[in-house]
Amino acid sequence: MDFAELVRARYSVRAYKPDPVPDDQLQQVLEAVRLAPTAANRQAFQVIVVHTAGREEALSRIYGRPWFVQAPLVVCACGIPAENWVRTDGKNYNDVDVTIAMDHLVLAAADMGLGTCWIAAFDPQAAREVLGLPDGVEPIAFTPLGYPADTPKPKKRKPLEELVRYERW
Repeated sequence: MDFAELVRARYSVRAYKPDPVPDDQLQQVLEAVRLAPTAANRQAFQVIVVHTAGREEALSRIYGRPWFVQAPLVVCACGIPAENWVRTDGKNYNDVDVTIAMDHLVLAAADMGLGTCWIAAFDPQAAREVLGLPDGVEPIAFTPLGYPADTPKPKKRKPLEELVRYERW
């Protein structure tokens, strides 16, 4: 599908089929993450791919919605702030870079008919414990990854005129 169609088709999936994600599709999604642009090309992130089977209880500590563990996979995008590019005013681009990588994952998945749902409202301490994250690694976002078992609802978005300004504020 072309890019405009892809962006329109992607939605937050909240029900998943138990069907496994073929390894070649997973690798394509992960390759999209690898190719994501990052500040100064630092790539100061890691993604953790977790098979949900047998780990539902532990993963539910991170995010308690039942559909979170319905998909065969859950992916966590983590930043490594100490390795990230920092702007001269001190702004660390960790969150920005990890977000771009996660967006590449979400769009690549949608392009292959896979579903995702961006999750930021997770328990960071539980994520650290369940995933064994070392100091200096920050979980930024999660998503289930699998085949949708629901249908998209109409998207509610602000009109373009409310989001774009030209030349100045």
